[in-house]
Amino acid sequence: MGQTLTGLLTSVRAIAGRPGTPAQGRPGGGPDQALLAALRLCGDHLSALAAAGPLTDARRTRLIASIGALTTACSTPGADAFDALLRTGQQALDSGGEAEARLALALADEATALRARSKGAWRLRGNALDALGRGEEAITAYERHLALQQNTAASRVVERRIATLRAAGDRIDEALTLFRETARAGTETAGADTEASGAAARLSRHLPAAEARAAFTDLVRLRTAEHGAGDPAVRRLAALYAEHRRLSDRDPMADPLLGGAEPIGVPGLRRLVAGRTVCLVADTPRTAEQERRPGSPLAALIEGYDLVVRCDEARHTAPAARTDLHACTLRGDTPWKGPRWDRRAGARLIFGDPLPHWRLALRSRLVPGAQDRVGDATLRRPLHDPALLGEEPGGAGPASTAYTVLRLLDFLGTPARVDLIGFEGPAALSAREREWVGTRTANTDDTAVRITLR
Repeated sequence: MGQTLTGLLTSVRAIAGRPGTPAQGRPGGGPDQALLAALRLCGDHLSALAAAGPLTDARRTRLIASIGALTTACSTPGADAFDALLRTGQQALDSGGEAEARLALALADEATALRARSKGAWRLRGNALDALGRGEEAITAYERHLALQQNTAASRVVERRIATLRAAGDRIDEALTLFRETARAGTETAGADTEASGAAARLSRHLPAAEARAAFTDLVRLRTAEHGAGDPAVRRLAALYAEHRRLSDRDPMADPLLGGAEPIGVPGLRRLVAGRTVCLVADTPRTAEQERRPGSPLAALIEGYDLVVRCDEARHTAPAARTDLHACTLRGDTPWKGPRWDRRAGARLIFGDPLPHWRLALRSRLVPGAQDRVGDATLRRPLHDPALLGEEPGGAGPASTAYTVLRLLDFLGTPARVDLIGFEGPAALSAREREWVGTRTANTDDTAVRITLR
């Protein structure tokens, strides 16, 4: 193998030239400059392998064979060197080392320079960036690949990987938000948070994975030392850290009992409602009757919103009524049993505590295909979760589902507008809830029984 490696390196140098020297090219028109640059990169890698001593790794042996095929394609008129370039890049990735991942990225860069609309080149670039822990850049490359990919089935693996990388980054964003909120709440003692603040300052979703993991580890360790493992904010931070590590280690598996629905947390819900007009529609006979009437002003009004939210079990609303977000509160003794949630909804939020019974209710009452997204455990108790609104349970009695949704949307702060429609009579909110709504009401419209929140 030593002579073969030396001979191949000589061939590569003869075609591509040494680093820093102009390529000679073949008579009659040589390879594209990007291909020559790719060959020079391969030559550098071969040189490093030769200097490292005898080869015993079969994967690197296969990489050398791929480089040989690329060299032959570049020196053969009419040969498809581009496909050979992509195969070499993929073989470099399959070799598994960091140096090989860097080579794959460099080859992918040359490939995208050669053919900017090659879905294979963008997939290779995304995979290489992903292997190097550069998740946010990998997402961009994967999205370029998806924009060119026409095969829906082939897109699913990439879409799932994008979702994983985004979810891992969202956990970091959530952890930083939690840290800032607890700091603003005045829970820190003078000078005690200096180290933790430094760890938080270093932490970012845009860091390479290893650096982000180290900074996240430091933040959790320091917060635990300062406040103890029993502190609610520390518990939430530790849960976010565990989720981040799990997502960094492997893609999330779809829960077959969720019927193919995508779990979403606080960041996902924030993106879902960002910049959109939202209306909460009460389930009353009057509202349902007007909604069913063709050409009615109320039906036209509701249809004009970006997101239509409905709460709990529908008693009057038509089965086919548009529902973009369905929210339901699990009430009474556990385990919570009841009718299955078979009405179509774009997303479904289920509120309930304790966690084991909440999970059981989801798995027994969700209907496959009846929703595209399901709120995860971070959204099951928004009023009382210390990472969200953090109110003490009890006191004024259980909150209505509509009020819980309103408070959650207010906390997220991203909808362009939130309106309540039909919340009068039997559907009216409690006195405490009406008081909260009143402090945030910008406009009322009696003709449509509409309340517009600021």
